[in-house]
Amino acid sequence: MSADARHRSIALLGSTGSVGVSTLALVERFPERFRAVSLAAGRNVELLAEQVQRHQPELVSVADESCAAELRARAPGYAGRIIAGADGPRAVATYAGADIVLSALVGALGLEPTLAAIEAGKDVALANKEVLVVAGALVTRAARERGVRILPVDSEHNAIFQALHGHDRTEVRRLILTASGGPFLRHTVAELDHVTRADALKHPTWKMGPKITIDSATLMNKGLEVIEAHWLFDVEPDRIDVVIHPQSIIHSMVEYIDGSVLSQMAVPDMTIPIGYALAYPQRLPLTHLRTLDLPAAGELTFVAPDLERFPCLGLAYRALRAGGTMPAVLNAANEVAVERFLAEDIGYRDVPAVVAAVMDAHAAAPAADLATLLAADRWARERARTLRPGAERGARMAPLAPSMKKAAVAP
Repeated sequence: MSADARHRSIALLGSTGSVGVSTLALVERFPERFRAVSLAAGRNVELLAEQVQRHQPELVSVADESCAAELRARAPGYAGRIIAGADGPRAVATYAGADIVLSALVGALGLEPTLAAIEAGKDVALANKEVLVVAGALVTRAARERGVRILPVDSEHNAIFQALHGHDRTEVRRLILTASGGPFLRHTVAELDHVTRADALKHPTWKMGPKITIDSATLMNKGLEVIEAHWLFDVEPDRIDVVIHPQSIIHSMVEYIDGSVLSQMAVPDMTIPIGYALAYPQRLPLTHLRTLDLPAAGELTFVAPDLERFPCLGLAYRALRAGGTMPAVLNAANEVAVERFLAEDIGYRDVPAVVAAVMDAHAAAPAADLATLLAADRWARERARTLRPGAERGARMAPLAPSMKKAAVAP
């Protein structure tokens, strides 16, 4: 059996999220190929206890001591190690018994443990796009220096990864990321003023966590993916395009210099990209999934994104072109703005307004090291917490009055 076909031990960052749950289901389906040896979760102890009992990982991390105590009570026979607090994800990511780390924590929280995994010489299956958004230069340089593979799990980047396989990268003309368009594809600007939290959480195609679902609705998710694609595939922003494809059948495309366009098509199910990343360069027989029935799928349509209705996409391109600390500021401001929207503290269209105002107030500096990026992240979060919707959303937003600050949701 080749090294790539051997049994792989997995460290899973974000085991109770949607990608984590799908990953563990895949592990159960292929016990001869995979084993989950370390899990990092937050506060969903009820689900984590079920995962611990089913997979018996050697190491688990939780948010704090109260979660650790609850986990021990819910899984009394568990003999593995439990770590509580901020050091847990790093311990899970660098666990000596793991061959590959699947990074699926939400937001910038996944940055430090993912970097630690790379520094420990572990391949990373990356489902946490913010890692590359915030620190793309640092992460890709560390991966090169350590000889580590970064294998994309996001369906769009995994599709590009598949379409590039076996081809000369110098022959690539452009990358084309597809987007479902979210629930508001056909809304007017006026209608977007009345969007509610419940409306925004109704994604038409994918079942995801609340943060990424809101990002999909605003198209910030696609903007973050543009930045991620730049670092994953070493392609400049002007050669990365986005197209709206509501059916979510074509997951992304690569155009070559001779005009040929290669696409990866499949039913919209995250099991496929997760399996491809974990088993790479092999493919898993996912016979339990329904096959792609093109006659039943009917028309496949494509629409150019409207940056007036979806300004977050334009903000992401702006951050990527500015470089340095600006993508970290974009991401941090967006995380806070989304949390404030989910808490019904600001409106839907205030999300891009908060992000734009924070970016306007920031002078990009070189991304010299992790400390510089984390400082920019902290500054942007504090700035985003203290902004309130202005009379015109396109203008710079005013700081919150002291009496209003309590309403803002901390990350």
